[in-house]
Amino acid sequence: MGCKDAKRPIYLFDSIEKERELLFQRYLTNDYQSDPFIQYLNTHKQQGIFMLKDVVNKNLNYQNYCKQFYMQTGWKNELGMLIEIEPQLWIIICLGFFNDSARINEKQLFELNSNFSIIQSLCQQHWKKADFKLAEPAVNHNSSTLLHKSVEHALNSFGRDILTKREQEVAVLIAQGFDSKEIALKFTISEGTVKNHRKRIYQQLNVASLSEFFQLFYNHLITQPK
Repeated sequence: MGCKDAKRPIYLFDSIEKERELLFQRYLTNDYQSDPFIQYLNTHKQQGIFMLKDVVNKNLNYQNYCKQFYMQTGWKNELGMLIEIEPQLWIIICLGFFNDSARINEKQLFELNSNFSIIQSLCQQHWKKADFKLAEPAVNHNSSTLLHKSVEHALNSFGRDILTKREQEVAVLIAQGFDSKEIALKFTISEGTVKNHRKRIYQQLNVASLSEFFQLFYNHLITQPK
């Protein structure tokens, strides 16, 4: 995930094949706010490799998060890598298992920590030159290529039949996490013009908030024809 200024995280890549509606309809629209890794990043702004047990604050929000989202994913023994690309711009890489018996052992954790500076450097080199975009393929294999094409198709077709060309272009950027100021810079227009576009996009899509906008887009993404 990409994180900017403590805003909603931007989904970049995953290798999850099951329960994908949990990722798109629950986590990215709401439950991310109770994610211990997100909370730790927002509170500490600390780079490094952390096990879930290292960052969790077992308060009411975490209990609800486990019940409503995390336990239903089937993920086990999660680990998070928090990497600062530049001030207010971070990457979170989460690794885990679906197998109950699989665990990240001490040797593997040591090796990851030993190579963290390399991972950090590679992420910084890449993301300082690239915008955060939905489903950026991490490696060149069939599953990531199909995933990238699926998201690309969803972006290109979202709202196409009811929005003008410029409104659809703005909607695509909103879906990828760009705020009004960033969109204005992209198109060399004023923030006021962008806000007018956003208002009409919301009206045309019959949504009342950014959260509803994202939920509609994620529904579109996971239900579009394959």
